[in-house]
Amino acid sequence: MSRATMAQMIVAALEQLGVERLYGVVGDSLNGIVDEVRLSERLHWAGVRHEEAAAFAASAEAQLTDHIAVCAGSCGPGNLHLINGLYDAHRSRAPVLAIAAQIPSSELGSGYFQETRPEQLFAECSHFCAAVSSPSQMPRLLIQALQHAIALKGVAVLIIPGDLAMATVETPLGDLGWLARQTVPRLEPAAQELDRLAGLLRAAKRITLLCGRGCATARGAVLSLAERLQAPVVHALGGKEWLEYDNPFDVGMTGLIGFASGYHAMNDCDALLMLGTDFPYRDFYPQDASIVQIDSRAEQLGRRAPLAMGLVGDVGATIEALLPRLEPKPAPGRFLKSAQDHYRNARRDLDELAVGKPGESHVHPQYLTRMLDERAAADAIFTCDVGTPTVWAARYLHMNGQRRLLGSFVHGSMANALVQAIGAQSAAPARQVIALCGDGGLTMLLGELATLRQLQLPVKVVVYNNQSLAFVALEQRAAGQLDTGCDLVNPDFAALAQAMGYAGRAVADPGDLPETLDWLLATPGPALLDVAVHPLELVMPPKANLAQAAHFGLFMMKAVLNGRGSEVVELARTNLFR
Repeated sequence: MSRATMAQMIVAALEQLGVERLYGVVGDSLNGIVDEVRLSERLHWAGVRHEEAAAFAASAEAQLTDHIAVCAGSCGPGNLHLINGLYDAHRSRAPVLAIAAQIPSSELGSGYFQETRPEQLFAECSHFCAAVSSPSQMPRLLIQALQHAIALKGVAVLIIPGDLAMATVETPLGDLGWLARQTVPRLEPAAQELDRLAGLLRAAKRITLLCGRGCATARGAVLSLAERLQAPVVHALGGKEWLEYDNPFDVGMTGLIGFASGYHAMNDCDALLMLGTDFPYRDFYPQDASIVQIDSRAEQLGRRAPLAMGLVGDVGATIEALLPRLEPKPAPGRFLKSAQDHYRNARRDLDELAVGKPGESHVHPQYLTRMLDERAAADAIFTCDVGTPTVWAARYLHMNGQRRLLGSFVHGSMANALVQAIGAQSAAPARQVIALCGDGGLTMLLGELATLRQLQLPVKVVVYNNQSLAFVALEQRAAGQLDTGCDLVNPDFAALAQAMGYAGRAVADPGDLPETLDWLLATPGPALLDVAVHPLELVMPPKANLAQAAHFGLFMMKAVLNGRGSEVVELARTNLFR
């Protein structure tokens, strides 16, 4: 391409990289680029109802495919709406290019209609953020933006005034094959560091592995290391997809939504080996153990807990270099066996909660999630809203090496499940995509239910309808406070789906749930199931610690004194005495 407009050059570059869609909301400053997308045979416009949804959808597609995805917003408020989804993409290390249209270049700095400063707004949630002020800067800035997103795995923002999008660029784009074929080099610590680590592990008696999303391509190496060390494997939520299944060393998750077994496996060890994880909750780290962290990003080492060693390296490459330096620990290891026994007991306690009794007026969310897990396809893609849907997904969805689980696990934004499902289903049209939506999260971006119909995406939406911001209510109760501002007055979600033009049903009786789930998953096209789940479900593990119990007791006492004794009775009935 020798002479082309900036819009034509952008479309040509995305076509070369194999990008198939551009998520966004059209607007005047973006119209030149949208029109070039219309003329493309390989790239199409995926219109959503809110730009935040565009950024979340692009992030989900990038996480699912490990390939760059693209979103766009028009000038001022349009691209400003991208910011929350871009924060989530950046913190999830999803390669996303955001095109932020700008007001006419001649009006910049004048306080013009819809003028903002996106180069400042997006600086904290991107590896690259630059404004094009002249056609002579292209294609150099475009290639820099793409390179930053792909190589550093995160967000790049290219700001383009609407008038410049149609300006002619003199410099040809060239072949971007080198960018499309780019691979990440393997990082391995120095030999002396590996020798020192081997010595530390040989001296340790009780070793635990804490594994995160950085183990995604190192599953076999991690299991080999666990066997060599006779070490229990605890996973952070980001490691669930990769290390929970078919793993004889798995002892569950730790953290606020984890298992007691995961907590004790970390708390009772004398050496903790952190592999590809930035697990943020400092209270869950052991106090008297030697902690070693291995991560490909040096800036993450030591920011969560004091380290005995911090090694920069890919998890798989580092383990492969470490294993020849280690002698097998005696098997069966007593520490490992104790952790495994603890995990079996914790798992049994959780599974006992996942039951449904026909004739009740509400469904236990544990039972709903277990029934979904049993009926979903072997390669299903799940998305889950933050709060209680994430808790139930973490505890009751089983991964198998084919399934995927996406959520806002680092940024922790509400309203992510439905819009991530849009990106996941767009990228994988033949796979089953199930969105586990909280009623609060769903209503925050409710308009995207219409996007499912408009884009003809067969996403299956399951609403955990407890008429409450339930996790926030739990946090308030656990602090001994009365829950305030958490009650929700919801619409009839099933009727709303039907008004959108697709199937919707509601269910409240656990006895009706299995058949209704079968209907949901077999329905062609998009479908929604509104499930009345217990509004007072206890999200804390069955055996809460003493501090939690004391705070919760304080809540119950305050509730009685404030005339809310019926809630206490219902809470006890549905959680403590079933």
